[in-house]
Amino acid sequence: MHDSLALGIDLGTSGVRVAVLNQQRDLLYTDSNGYDRGLADPDDWLTSCTQLINAIPNELRSQLKAVAVDGTSGTLVACDPDGTPLGKALPYNVACPEQLEQVRELVQAGQPAASASGSLARALRLLEQHSPPLILRHQADWISGWLVGDWRFGEEGNNLRLGWSLSDQRWPHAFEHQAWREALPEIRPSGSRLGIMNTARAKQLGLSEDILVIAGTTDANAAVLTADAADDEGITVLGSTLVLKRFTSIPLRDGAGTSTHRVGGRWLAGGASNSGGAVLRKCFPGIDLDELSRQIDPDQQSGLKLLPLIGRGERFPVDDPDLVPILTPRPVSDALYLHGLLEGLSQIERQGWTKLTELGAPAPKRLVTLGGGARNPQWRRMRQRLLGIPIRSCYSPPAAGVARLALTALQQQDDQITCSRRESVELP
Repeated sequence: MHDSLALGIDLGTSGVRVAVLNQQRDLLYTDSNGYDRGLADPDDWLTSCTQLINAIPNELRSQLKAVAVDGTSGTLVACDPDGTPLGKALPYNVACPEQLEQVRELVQAGQPAASASGSLARALRLLEQHSPPLILRHQADWISGWLVGDWRFGEEGNNLRLGWSLSDQRWPHAFEHQAWREALPEIRPSGSRLGIMNTARAKQLGLSEDILVIAGTTDANAAVLTADAADDEGITVLGSTLVLKRFTSIPLRDGAGTSTHRVGGRWLAGGASNSGGAVLRKCFPGIDLDELSRQIDPDQQSGLKLLPLIGRGERFPVDDPDLVPILTPRPVSDALYLHGLLEGLSQIERQGWTKLTELGAPAPKRLVTLGGGARNPQWRRMRQRLLGIPIRSCYSPPAAGVARLALTALQQQDDQITCSRRESVELP
């Protein structure tokens, strides 16, 4: 067991990252690549995972004994019962307002699924686009199914916005009478065992045939796991999207655009905006933002009033599928424009923390920041000024967080084996 390693696979908005941890949770290896065709293409997910796993050095790959996967919460694909995609996925940031009336007939207002930007609305659109028999799976669940060779299962956190209730441990009663009920996954808790990796898949990836596949979590929750946040700290992920998370003693009151997960035996509440680093890449294609940021005085205001969304529609801190971005006027100075965009992102973050506090989360006394934006000192100073609390950065990738779930499951299995052996020795 002391030589056993765990693999984490993080499927994000723009690409995939893998991480390998040892028993001491040391990060031994990490690598990433971007999608060729984009988040909506499941073939891209497979290609990236296959390339990255095959590129892990042999001496590490041969010691891998467990793997867990996280993915963008809400990216949903329709498949045939054998897991073959019937078309492109609907990414998490695609709202389906034409489905809202039906959504409201199926789930109560305020539930995570009760939104035009929730997975349930996307599921209803996919059901209109494809004929049965079919199954609906989120990104991480689909890759986990590919590893096991069995697409029956779904991890609880990834399916909250599809309608799964953590408190009731069931789908809504209204789902039971729907013709598409069988398209939904069998839900498994985060960190639980899904099975042994499919033999042909293990051979394809150069892995041992006894490797465990463990139910993972969402990409935002994986980031929280790698942050090792204290009880009084909030977590902000500044990646392609802006995500806020906070451990709480009890679940939050229902709020559109928010959700409460159960991770590692603790309640984890939060929300995710459609805004984030993807907006910056869109506004500054091919430009070195680190260099541009150094021209910003973070203690001064830009004078601009921007709402930096990637497109129409927002999930959190307001749930409005028709919210329009404000990206103009664009000043002549690129540095001033970046200053205004970063201020706009920081304002969304402040509103997000206010929203979570209104719903019952304790106000954080400090923040831990992850993602690409965590490396920007000017932005960190700007956020500290606007939020009024200290901020520290964490550079460990979310893939290492989901690898921790795999490692914990591996250690629990080893403890059970040790206990069984001890009991057999003690028998007369």
